[in-house]
Amino acid sequence: MRYAVITETYPPEINGVSLTVQGLEEGLRARGHIVDLVRPAQVDEPKAIAESLTPNDGLTVVRGLPIPRYPSLRFGLPCAQRLRALWNARRPDAIYVATEGPLGNSAVRVANELGIPVISGFHTRFDHYVVDYAFPFLRKTAIAWMRRFHNRADMTLVPTLALQQELIALGFRNVKCLRRAVDCLRFNPSKRSATLRTSWGLGRQDLAVLFVGRIAAEKNLDLAVDAFRALQRHRPDARFIWIGDGPRRAELEEAHPDFIFTGMLRGDELAEAIASTDLFPFASKSETFGNVTLEAMASGVPVVAFDYGAAREFLRRNIHGDVVAMDEESAFIAATTRLGLDDAMRREMGLSCRRAMEALHPEQVAEDLDSLFHQLIDRGSEHANVALAQ
Repeated sequence: MRYAVITETYPPEINGVSLTVQGLEEGLRARGHIVDLVRPAQVDEPKAIAESLTPNDGLTVVRGLPIPRYPSLRFGLPCAQRLRALWNARRPDAIYVATEGPLGNSAVRVANELGIPVISGFHTRFDHYVVDYAFPFLRKTAIAWMRRFHNRADMTLVPTLALQQELIALGFRNVKCLRRAVDCLRFNPSKRSATLRTSWGLGRQDLAVLFVGRIAAEKNLDLAVDAFRALQRHRPDARFIWIGDGPRRAELEEAHPDFIFTGMLRGDELAEAIASTDLFPFASKSETFGNVTLEAMASGVPVVAFDYGAAREFLRRNIHGDVVAMDEESAFIAATTRLGLDDAMRREMGLSCRRAMEALHPEQVAEDLDSLFHQLIDRGSEHANVALAQ
């Protein structure tokens, strides 16, 4: 089969969407399929690549512009004419659209015009983001826009059953659950590094508290800081390790000079850093899923998180860490302190976290997506045969 994957973000850009899309693409290729990737030109990418009109090794790069507040990321400009020409020349059997930007909108529209089955992925809670950035009056507008976009696809994929039920209640059609997994070879407790911990100023028994992700308003950073400071009052040896970058990094570095900021880490460097920490209080309430929850658990790091997304699906209270209700920020702070003060409990939880993640297999995710593609392709063939018979 030939599939096309359309996304506004892709590695080396580091975020949950880009890494999830890369995993799907590589998984489909590993199953023997041809995959054509369409994405915007990235920062510092040669102009000649962005302006090329012919695919290069299955990659088509389109023009893009920087995303406000995230200049290192770009969104693709509308390009229906180019996609139409591309898919008339190399027609895919089915299309996966990962993002709802102008590029994704063009892809869905052209797929509908050409009668190509199209699946959309629901990866980002824009309805939550507008609230986090002080525009709560736009929440209903964001939901309506997302619903219109995804309902033009033949199917919309979400990572949890809870999100599937929520979107159906909001009027989204044909919503299916595609489970996530984690690379347990990369994210592994064996990557823990005493040398790295020493570079952070930590002794063998000291406590490394983890933040990993975009350093931005939607990650509920103030609560993460409050939870750490509450713990630190009881454990002066605790250090807060921040992995990532974003618009609030400079502000936090200035306000909290004792915090350690590593910047963006990728691949084995990221895995080593996560495995070298001891506790992950994940304060975000705006995730569609939260891949970092699984990465921390696979690395043997207990997690404190709110009861939604990956935490609801996989995190068990007092076994893998703690899960608290969405409106109980004081409970989040208390749970962070409780786990941070009990080294023996955290060690046992870390072992349980690892065992739970070893049951997840990325290959299964690609197989499930492949199966959903085939369902749509077979349905289209049935409709075509009926039309010919009439």
